Amino acid sequence: MTRIGVVVFPGSNCDRDTLHALELAGAAAVPLWHEVADLGGVAAVILPGGFAYGDYLRAGVIARFSPVMRSVAAFARDGGLVLGICNGFQVLAEAGLVPGALLRNRGLRFLGRDVLITPERLDTAFTRSVPDRHPLRMPIAHGEGCYYADEATLTRLETEGQVLFRYAQSDGRPAWTGDDDANPNGSLRGIAGVLNEAGNVAGLMPHPERASEAILGSDDGMLLIRSLVESASERAAAGGPVAVAAG
Repeated sequence: MTRIGVVVFPGSNCDRDTLHALELAGAAAVPLWHEVADLGGVAAVILPGGFAYGDYLRAGVIARFSPVMRSVAAFARDGGLVLGICNGFQVLAEAGLVPGALLRNRGLRFLGRDVLITPERLDTAFTRSVPDRHPLRMPIAHGEGCYYADEATLTRLETEGQVLFRYAQSDGRPAWTGDDDANPNGSLRGIAGVLNEAGNVAGLMPHPERASEAILGSDDGMLLIRSLVESASERAAAGGPVAVAAG
């Protein structure tokens, strides 16, 4: 089975959910402790949700300096697949591995509820198992989920196909503005997930691991988890990047 690592920071609270979802998708799920730089030869890495280092100062800013993140950054530079979910997205943004920033929610309150998102692309390592662009239901749980970037960056993201997901209405229309209840945190242009320029690193605010089985209310998230597992498996079989310790 393909080994996929899940980083565990002090304050992570979705690592076990993510490990379980990976196992359901057929991967060998490997917890990776934040103080250990050796990534153990995994074929992909997930930064899970939670409150890394208590989210002191601001979400993700301390975690970016942890030993494991040096290895994650090196792995990403080599083309390795990295997915950041919620707090993991915040860590990726703070580390400069994906564009933009995550700011306080529009209403300045923590939000925990189901949302709908639609994929902007179906040809990525993170969406290849999604059959079409119909809305996917999964939960959010964050206080700093408002996606922000300057206009030049937003234009570049649109032009280069780096917008991965948008918040959506029930009919699939994008929740473009921050005044739309379907875009609960006020993210600019309704952006719920983005890619880096190379397309091998993705950040996503909603939680696919919490929507990985029908008993949870939705199994739409398993489409994303399975996409990552299949992509990592193919890359590993073809001799793709394997994550080791950074020097």
